Amino acid sequence: MDFSDTKEEAAFRAEARAWIAENAPTYLYEPLSASGFGTTRTGEYDPITEAKKWQKKKADAGWACLMWPKEYGGRGASPIENVIWSQEEGVYGKLSGSFIIGQGMCAPTMMAFASEAHKNNFLPKIASGEQIWCQLFSEPGAGSDLAGLRTRAEKDGDEWVINGQKIWTSGAHISDYGILITRTDPEVPKHKGMTMFFLNMKSPGVRIVPIKQANGDSGFNEVYFDNVRIPDHQRLGEVGDGWRVSLTTLMNERMAIGGSIATGYPEIQDLVEHLASDEGTAIDNPAVRSRLADWYCKAAGLRNTSWRAITSLSKGETPGPENSIGKLVAGGMMQDIAKYALDLQGLGGAIWDPQISEGNARFQAMLMRCPAVRIEGGTDQILRNIISERVLGLPEDMRADKGIPFNKIPSGQG
Repeated sequence: MDFSDTKEEAAFRAEARAWIAENAPTYLYEPLSASGFGTTRTGEYDPITEAKKWQKKKADAGWACLMWPKEYGGRGASPIENVIWSQEEGVYGKLSGSFIIGQGMCAPTMMAFASEAHKNNFLPKIASGEQIWCQLFSEPGAGSDLAGLRTRAEKDGDEWVINGQKIWTSGAHISDYGILITRTDPEVPKHKGMTMFFLNMKSPGVRIVPIKQANGDSGFNEVYFDNVRIPDHQRLGEVGDGWRVSLTTLMNERMAIGGSIATGYPEIQDLVEHLASDEGTAIDNPAVRSRLADWYCKAAGLRNTSWRAITSLSKGETPGPENSIGKLVAGGMMQDIAKYALDLQGLGGAIWDPQISEGNARFQAMLMRCPAVRIEGGTDQILRNIISERVLGLPEDMRADKGIPFNKIPSGQG
């Protein structure tokens, strides 16, 4: 397999590199380079403001959401051109973190199910960073089992009235809009009585409560809905067809998350090449080199699997269950690398200050974020089931609630 650029790809790379060199916010290079996993450091500058400025500049020049159609704010670029852009954007790509959910999960769902008027209105704003979107799926009693959700939507004329609660909603506190999955018919089996909408997060009756995380951040939120009204024209798909609509979101979610998870491999390689040990540097130890070789092979496999998924997407195919592989492998790999890096640092692994810690405290931040990575977008256990059943074709798990109307399923909740 030849990964070198063709003549056309080389020309595209040169164009991208020249534009980035002329327009990138170079004053953010150092803090972005020192950013740990799950954090975007921008020094004295506000990270959301800087992210929006960079995204808008890219959009105005045709460098945002490269693979999207031009009419929706993209460039109509090929998968390899998208990869080349990511390579050339480098550390400045960290500014895109706030837009991953909107651009990678909500937008594909809007493209598939929203009216043309809504697509023309909202998609360019998502691409340019003018709007940040979130995904309102998980609930206190419906995380891995999304179809067990209880947030209700009841029809009232040309509107729907929403009551209920969502939890673990990433970025809800900074979002302008969100896509929302609800229960509209409790008298049919749970997968058949759901309906999807999108809504303004500033709507009356929406209350957002940040959740304090172990690492000190509050990126996740609880979201409460108290008689929130959504017009019917903001429904995505048919009434009762929300599960099928949600699969579009979930498949894109697993591709977006799996493709964007930092496995920690480049960081661990840099650490062992410079960390002092009895042999000289850590990489001089054969055991360290053996672990590094294993992770290199996994990282290469993840990269190639991601490119295969992007190629399928460019052919008009819907992302499939095989994209669960990337998220499952990357999350576990990142946790293993973070633990090993702290072990190598010895007592120094307890130092959290990026100014004095080995590796700018990236591994400490990585380890604290790992539990969330292995839960969000589908737990490891759920992803293994998806891979076994829908990729490998193994028998399905037994489900005691299969075919039972949702309101007849025994539950401790009212």
